[in-house]
Amino acid sequence: MIHVSQLTKAFGEVQAVAGVDFDVGKGELFGFLGPNGAGKTTTINMLTGLARPDAGSIRIAGIDCSRHPKGAQHLMGIVPDESNLYPELTGFENLSFCGSLYGMRRGERETRARELLELFGLAGAAGRKFGGYSKGMKRKLTIAAGIIHAPSILFLDEPTTGIDVASARQIRQLIADLNRGGTTIFLTTHYIEEAERLCQRIAFIVKGRIVRINRVEDLLRQVAGRHVVQFAVGQDAQRLCNVAAEAFPSLECNPLANDSLRVTSSEPLRIGPLVRLLEEKGAEVTEARVIRPSLEEVFVEVTGIEVDTMKREKEKAGKGGTA
Repeated sequence: MIHVSQLTKAFGEVQAVAGVDFDVGKGELFGFLGPNGAGKTTTINMLTGLARPDAGSIRIAGIDCSRHPKGAQHLMGIVPDESNLYPELTGFENLSFCGSLYGMRRGERETRARELLELFGLAGAAGRKFGGYSKGMKRKLTIAAGIIHAPSILFLDEPTTGIDVASARQIRQLIADLNRGGTTIFLTTHYIEEAERLCQRIAFIVKGRIVRINRVEDLLRQVAGRHVVQFAVGQDAQRLCNVAAEAFPSLECNPLANDSLRVTSSEPLRIGPLVRLLEEKGAEVTEARVIRPSLEEVFVEVTGIEVDTMKREKEKAGKGGTA
């Protein structure tokens, strides 16, 4: 459904996307995972015809979008990271207007708008102005607007960023349902658990380059059988990591940026002896947290970006930041 080869885009001296290659199969839910500034939004803008690549090729459903950037737009639903709907229009009016932009007849688009408002739990707010919606409601209506014409490909850019937990859960369920119904979905996110839960295949992108593409189950196989504990040690994590590695040679120890260290073993870890050793060497161990092997672990290993860095990204996004 999507074929991309050597896609490149720079803004001045900043290389936003640096020669990426990937394919997305028909009916697939494909995740594009990376931190803020990795090149996710720039890539999605090029795929949807909102930005022109400096080099490379894009084919969508067999259409050469490098030569005809808008040639496949009738097949697409596009949900940007920021809402593009009109605050002065009601929810129903926004959906109806979006339907008209896709050439839907009045009766067809109004019927479809009512169906989507019901599906997304917004029927009670259909007559309210969009500007008065909560963040979660706005996100749901923006997704509804993106699928009013029943597109075969849906591009979702950070669909759950900055919204409450309940709304995010509802949106993930809607995305999964759309994909089960046959819609091909291209999802950008920096929420690692979201990608693990929803996607069949994932590409990791860092600083404009794809560093790994694989099926989720194959990526998780990389960390199967590992036992990981993260210790908050207060200070001097590098020295304490060296001490732990010397005392327990079978363990792998890595310092983290926030005065924590992570210990990994192929066998179950005995936390008590480690805590005693660290405290004897001057650490104030305030937390010892077991880390469940997950896609997050794979991401850290492949990209070198720490778990806590990604968590700070989430916190920033929750306060209004975007990727």
